[in-house]
Amino acid sequence: MCRCQSRATLTVVATTLALSLLLVRCATAQEELIEERQGHRLQPRIVPATDERIGRLKAPEGFRVEVFARDLGEPRMLAVGEDGTVYVTRRKPGDVLALRDADGDGRAESVTPIVQNLPDAHGIALRDGKIYIATVRELYVADSGAGQNSKPRKILEGIPPGGRHPNRTIGFGPDGLLYVSVGSTCNCCVEQHPESAAIFRLKPDGSGRELFASGLRNTIGFGWHPKTRQMWGMDHGSDWLGDDFPPEELNRLEEGKHYGWPFFHADNQLIELRDYPAGFDADAWRAKVTPFVIGYTAHAAPLQMAFYSGEQFPAEYRNDAFVAMRGSWNRKPPSGYEVVRVRFDQSGQPQKIEPFVTGFLLDDGSTAFARLAGCAVAKDGSLLVGDDTNGVIYRISYDQKR
Repeated sequence: MCRCQSRATLTVVATTLALSLLLVRCATAQEELIEERQGHRLQPRIVPATDERIGRLKAPEGFRVEVFARDLGEPRMLAVGEDGTVYVTRRKPGDVLALRDADGDGRAESVTPIVQNLPDAHGIALRDGKIYIATVRELYVADSGAGQNSKPRKILEGIPPGGRHPNRTIGFGPDGLLYVSVGSTCNCCVEQHPESAAIFRLKPDGSGRELFASGLRNTIGFGWHPKTRQMWGMDHGSDWLGDDFPPEELNRLEEGKHYGWPFFHADNQLIELRDYPAGFDADAWRAKVTPFVIGYTAHAAPLQMAFYSGEQFPAEYRNDAFVAMRGSWNRKPPSGYEVVRVRFDQSGQPQKIEPFVTGFLLDDGSTAFARLAGCAVAKDGSLLVGDDTNGVIYRISYDQKR
């Protein structure tokens, strides 16, 4: 991991875009490419998730937002089993919790740690009665039905080091392969490892590892459209390129494609750097880069994505995707702190990204009561969204009578 030391301090100016020069030196050849930095450092203060604040959340007519589970510490990624059990990873305890709503009242009555002693456990996927878990550098598999005695078995090691983005996410594709998203080690640099800022895939037993797509700074949220089976992912744009650039990107993820990072963003816009690496050919790079399909507000920080395949929501929501937007720290005013909906047309092509549940950001943006992380569709067709700051998992349900 490259530890960078700053020679200047970012100055925040309230009325205009703050500009400062930050000369970055790294201990390795993996140097930051952005030297002239633009933007604001502003992260809302987190306040408690009171019933009153939760009651003021805004959702489309007919939708209700309630608490599914509380006091979970820092819940991250979610997965739902065939029996309705909700699994959630937690990094600091290094465990996986199983949450069960036995009486079907929309609240979890039991919370059981079923996998333990896996520091930095984050990504999770379910298949054939097994739980697959990703830590920073390894993949594990455990028996989902073994209760508290489920001992994980390592199936892969040697995932690239974490650096700036250590939270790996995983998911099984329609081809039966396990896809692993590896974020970049930096904000904007030329990576030394081909699997950094990329997605690779492998067989469920850990064999057959191969690079799938690259040029992806940090695609935590990804999934497959239920109808077309095309793979889609939300990528984080680089920091310190301005309050409104680059947009967060929705990409169609395909084998062998490069999605531009660190040099190109959005519709193949070349970012302006003081210096480019020796021998850099912008035209040659642009020719191999696949542009984004749709963009969203810069720095909103998309995390887990879930395609809606349930039947509780109105029919128009079926096959759309939902994304937990964690929220910015590098923008004024703040962005994110919401759940968004990605609308797809009947042919399976995305049309736009729009807010779905808002209100986690309060006042003038100086406070918030959630930074969202996990997102999954429950067995009953409701949508579950987790907050790892106040330890809450929310349940978003639809009742046409409301």
